[in-house]
Amino acid sequence: MAPHLRKCRTAVAAALTTALLAPIPATAAEAGHPQGAALCTAGRDRTLAARMSQDIRAALSSRAGTVSVAVHDTRTGLVCELASRRRYDSASVAKVLMMEAALRRAQEWRRGLTGWEHRRIRPMITTSDNVAAQRLWSDLGYSYLARFLRRVGTTATTLGSYGRWGLTGTTAADQLRLLGVLTGAHDVLRPGSRAYGLRQMAEVRRDQRWGVPAGMPRGVRAHLKNGWLPRATHGWRVHSVGAFTGGGRTYRIVVLSHDNPSMAYGVRTIERIAQAVHRGLNKGRGVGRPLTPESEISEVPDGSAPAEGKDREPPA
Repeated sequence: MAPHLRKCRTAVAAALTTALLAPIPATAAEAGHPQGAALCTAGRDRTLAARMSQDIRAALSSRAGTVSVAVHDTRTGLVCELASRRRYDSASVAKVLMMEAALRRAQEWRRGLTGWEHRRIRPMITTSDNVAAQRLWSDLGYSYLARFLRRVGTTATTLGSYGRWGLTGTTAADQLRLLGVLTGAHDVLRPGSRAYGLRQMAEVRRDQRWGVPAGMPRGVRAHLKNGWLPRATHGWRVHSVGAFTGGGRTYRIVVLSHDNPSMAYGVRTIERIAQAVHRGLNKGRGVGRPLTPESEISEVPDGSAPAEGKDREPPA
């Protein structure tokens, strides 16, 4: 690593450590959810809902930071929400929005994706390429992206100003809706477009497949996108969103977090929640995806937002 990057990382780590000496308990993420209150409902399966509520709270016990959770399972009707309307900087999970908007635009224009669009979408999702994301964001334009969000029915997602897509504000509830575009929960994309989007998210490279896949059983396929970005306020934003298919069911898991003292800490919090959800929805099935070893979690930001102090400058 170049000396100037090493120096920058050291300075950021020191600043975040100072800012997070008194972290916010994750279990107190939302005043509207008093300790012990049910986080989940599941139609007539009250046992599943109660057990999942308890397991999610247990996964968050003793964890610092601010965490929001949204879960939906098509088979049982399970819905879980914890601080699902709390706003976060989206970091690289905004790339799912861009991909979906590009697919919708192609559909409206009665054509398939162009070669140019495909060459931006694939690396943007599978390797989290930021140059590809910036070009696609500029090509789609603020007005079209805002119109797409309205069509999907998001209520609290606001696009980043000056083209700063990584600072798009979003909530777990809105991210769950955006995942629903790909799983067919909302009538926005045709089946072929949905399948294309899910395929990109299933092929995210190995070192970026941490987060919500943790604890998923064999025979289930993960379609995910993550975001990881430190800022002077709220420390590390560490997010993971994913749709899971297989075994005759589809379910979605969204975990957004900030106030994390490090990326690894945020990843571990997310993975503890994901384990609880996968275990509850797949009783009796062997676990196929373990927790990500901390030695495999990089502390290098995803690069989805500029360095502090440059947020208000328009891109060159």
